[in-house]
Amino acid sequence: MEVNPPKQEHLLALKVMRLTKPTLFTNIPVTCEDRDLPGDLFNQLMKDDPSTVNGAETLMLGEMLTLPQNFGNIFLGETFSSYISVHNDSNQIVKDILVKADLQTSSQRLNLSASNATVAELKSDCCIDDVIHHEVKEIGTHILVCAVSYTTQSGEKMYFRKFFKFQVLKPLDVKTKFYNAETDEVFLEAQIQNITTSPMFMEKVSLEPSMMYNVVELNTVKQAGEGMSTFGSRTYLQPMDTRQYLYCLKPKQEFAEKAGIIKGVTVIGKLDIVWKTNLGERGRLQTSQLQRMAPGYGDVRLSLEAIPDTVNLEEPFHITCKITNCSERTMDLVLEMCNTNSIHWCGVSGRQLGKLNPSSSLYLALTLLSSVQGLQSVSGLRLTDTFLKRTYEYDDIAQVCVVSSTIQVES
Repeated sequence: MEVNPPKQEHLLALKVMRLTKPTLFTNIPVTCEDRDLPGDLFNQLMKDDPSTVNGAETLMLGEMLTLPQNFGNIFLGETFSSYISVHNDSNQIVKDILVKADLQTSSQRLNLSASNATVAELKSDCCIDDVIHHEVKEIGTHILVCAVSYTTQSGEKMYFRKFFKFQVLKPLDVKTKFYNAETDEVFLEAQIQNITTSPMFMEKVSLEPSMMYNVVELNTVKQAGEGMSTFGSRTYLQPMDTRQYLYCLKPKQEFAEKAGIIKGVTVIGKLDIVWKTNLGERGRLQTSQLQRMAPGYGDVRLSLEAIPDTVNLEEPFHITCKITNCSERTMDLVLEMCNTNSIHWCGVSGRQLGKLNPSSSLYLALTLLSSVQGLQSVSGLRLTDTFLKRTYEYDDIAQVCVVSSTIQVES
């Protein structure tokens, strides 16, 4: 009968502990009224309790700190820190000790050891300590693999490993919406929800634009000449609460002048989110590149560069139009101006605008007047491509408020 030899005990012991910030100690206050049977007993016990706040014993929050009692939750964007200790439990001197710490994720294996050098010897009751750090960038299952190899006094090479499995959770739910303005401006609304179980201090939420855009943050208001956050001085985000951030993106001049470039799917940029949780523990997330589908303008785009808000009844006013050739061919354009019931154009209709190269623009100063009061739509512009005999109609391109000429319009 074959007998397996007993498993040899290792001379070294491995301990791994996660390093996290402590929490404030909390207790449950128990009180009663003076006329109840215990009298002042409960109040006196709370005053004698060293964990309560002097003078505010009925508050649950105390002045003491509590060390972590379990592994806790790890969220995406936080820094995972761990303390690794290898202790010589034997009465022998152990040689050539090598401690390795790897983190296995669903997509890669990372070496977290601060040093891969071998320790020459480790005396009895001595230890080797190491602290590892890693910024968590993936959600899902993570496995910390700690491996120890060493040589005994008799020259026998020994090796053992330990595995520590933990889950990385998602801390924030980020949703984005795009709004296209009549101009080339794009408005981005970012909805950020705290899906953890503890409050967050939102340190920074910014948009890093792509090379095509400049960005303006619309999350502050000016008070006494200084920019104040629209969320107040203490920007805490409670569990399951959602906050909206707004940004305005404008194409850079070199791209705005080339209408053919901003077509189809364009990259807007990415959000950079920084927060702090319990006792200042920091987390950071960057979204992937945000993309939007640029609106289609057809072969020819007509936009307004300048128009007054308010005009006088039956008095001429001026507007400036921008005509852009969005096609890949040269156009020979003719402008026609058609009157409506309320809007009357001043000038010659059917005039030649000349040739317009692909991705090129021209500016037109036009004059018109309104014969009806109220909010009136500017309509009736027609552009005809003489080569293809194709006519492009532009109605409701803008609105103006028409008032009686007896009312003075502010310039």
